[in-house]
Amino acid sequence: MSHGGTRGHGGYVKVRGAREHNLKNVDVEIPRDALVVFTGVSGSGKSSLAFGTLYAEAQRRYLESVSPYARRLFHQMGVPEVDEIEGLPPAVALQQQRGASTTRSSVGSVTTLSNLIRMLYSRAGEYPPGLPMLHAEDFSPNTPQGACPTCHGLGRIYDATEASMVDDGTLTIRERAIAAWPPAWHGQNLRDILVTLGYDVDVPWRDLPKKDRDWILFTDDQPTVPVYAGYTPAETRRALKRKEEQSYMGTFTSAKRYVLHTFATTESALMKKRVSRYIVSADCPLCQGRRLRQGALSVTFAGFDIAGISRLPLKELAAVFTSSRDLRLTRRGRVDDHPEKTLVAQRIGEDLEARLGVLLDLGLGYLTLERSTPTLSPGELQRLRLATQVHSNLFGVVYVLDEPSAGLHPADTESLLRALDRLKASGNSLFVVEHDLDVIRHADWIVDVGPAAGEHGGTVLYSGVPEGLARIESSSTRRYLFGAGRPPRRRPREPGGWLRLEGVTRNNLVGLDVAFPLGTLTTVTGVSGSGKSSLVSQALVELVAAHLGHEVEGEEAEGEALEREDPGAVGGRIVAGIERIRRLVRVDQKPIGRTPRSNLATYTGLFDHVRRLFAATKTARARRYDAGRFSFNVAKGRCATCNGEGFVMVELLFLPSVYSPCPTCHGARYNAKTLEIEYRGQNVAQVLGMTVDAAWA
Repeated sequence: MSHGGTRGHGGYVKVRGAREHNLKNVDVEIPRDALVVFTGVSGSGKSSLAFGTLYAEAQRRYLESVSPYARRLFHQMGVPEVDEIEGLPPAVALQQQRGASTTRSSVGSVTTLSNLIRMLYSRAGEYPPGLPMLHAEDFSPNTPQGACPTCHGLGRIYDATEASMVDDGTLTIRERAIAAWPPAWHGQNLRDILVTLGYDVDVPWRDLPKKDRDWILFTDDQPTVPVYAGYTPAETRRALKRKEEQSYMGTFTSAKRYVLHTFATTESALMKKRVSRYIVSADCPLCQGRRLRQGALSVTFAGFDIAGISRLPLKELAAVFTSSRDLRLTRRGRVDDHPEKTLVAQRIGEDLEARLGVLLDLGLGYLTLERSTPTLSPGELQRLRLATQVHSNLFGVVYVLDEPSAGLHPADTESLLRALDRLKASGNSLFVVEHDLDVIRHADWIVDVGPAAGEHGGTVLYSGVPEGLARIESSSTRRYLFGAGRPPRRRPREPGGWLRLEGVTRNNLVGLDVAFPLGTLTTVTGVSGSGKSSLVSQALVELVAAHLGHEVEGEEAEGEALEREDPGAVGGRIVAGIERIRRLVRVDQKPIGRTPRSNLATYTGLFDHVRRLFAATKTARARRYDAGRFSFNVAKGRCATCNGEGFVMVELLFLPSVYSPCPTCHGARYNAKTLEIEYRGQNVAQVLGMTVDAAWA
């Protein structure tokens, strides 16, 4: 490892023998009270050093000072593989991650601005005559005393209607006109019950009397009647008349009752997703989507109720408080003023203005307080948390950041750098994992990790001031930081046609006309919040999918399905070029694996081919092993001790859980019989342990 120069700083963090993930016994000294940027190609080991080693060790040391009982409340990282770390201050991590999965989490709650706004309305708001003073909790939609009693603070009500549950009125009940009813036997059972009850299941749904349609869809009655399975309606009527013995007794459930009951009680994510398609939402009729009780909504400040002020962009919100402050200054001394209200408004207003100033400086002035966190990009969410830390005025802390420039337009990077400088000026250290060249050039110190990814990385190539990196020939960062790695300019490809959209309306896009060239690589750019994602990831995808007859599935967030943000329908149409498009593929930022059992081979489908290759070997055929035998998710082939995990977990209650290799399979994940099958001298566990390069060779 090469060192390059020194600058004034407050000492060093000294790391000895770091072996986390692909790090190769790394020794490095990193200055404190400086902006330190960790660079290198993706997968080189930057995050393993910054987060997996430095932050993990700082968290472990801090939690040792916390009581064992309180320790259980923290998400504890594992103990890092490192020999020694000296001079490490307390650390705060600001990582790239998605927002909480419920609309109850918002910009206001993440930044704590909503708490100040509620206090402002409680103490300094304009109350209507006769309304007693309300506490801050009364202005929160997430508390029983503040939430609208009709929508419970969601702002929307949910119901199942005839239009949502019946897709095609020309179909009969026997032809599954009621799409919301369950498939297979359960749906047949409900249709047989209707036959017993005397309803005609063989006429088009729209031709049934409205009274009958409403009873079938919405009744709360649950009559239990005899069912004659396999009988025609005529045979059922004769059997009832003759009082023949029934096949069984069946209980009827209306379509709406089935949908709502299943959604509320099922533990199956697939069932919940299926029935949620038949539930429609609308603004709450009591609060008109404002989520609060009427008393709280009647209190105003600067002419806005609290719901209205929460819908203002942060830039406009800052202007409201500036105007309010100026108005208070001009009215000071009037006898009808309430001095206590003026004092409260002044103190809270000053705090709000300071916090809003940081957010505006980070380029987030287009957000609103009520904007839910699931709709934020990881970069936006990280900058919100960064703004909170800038305002906290902590001293002597290490901030570990994961690509804070992600999603930022170059025009916004300067404001990010100013925020980082403010944190450093407050006496803190910043360890930043970053690819953006502007941020790297702004660094006081660079730790370059490489030279390549995976097993070809894990080495600190350089640690020093940025200028010294120019001497490191093996550094990929050097070539781009100092201009030698710029790709040659190429001649743009001529479009093979144009996809033209008119009147696109979505989020902040209103009546936009746009044309995309076909047969080319097109980049859509703009400052943060300008509408790029609304245009490409939402409007374009949905309009093309509609023409192709595809159903666009939104990002599947965890949590309550009905509390996810409803983006609304996209406006606009495609006027030309759609005939040239035959297929739509969307690549988004969702995590590719939902369980620890998901890996590169299973996600890409490569493992299916690998399992078939092993099943086709002579030994496997002789033993009658099929491809399923070579899956670590199937009991017959996997290790019975660890259930195919390859490790066993030891729960230590007050300490992070310890994972150790399975004592039976020693991490191979399969039982001994399965591992006896080899393909070209390798068993299936050895193949899974190969790199892609090794497997290709």
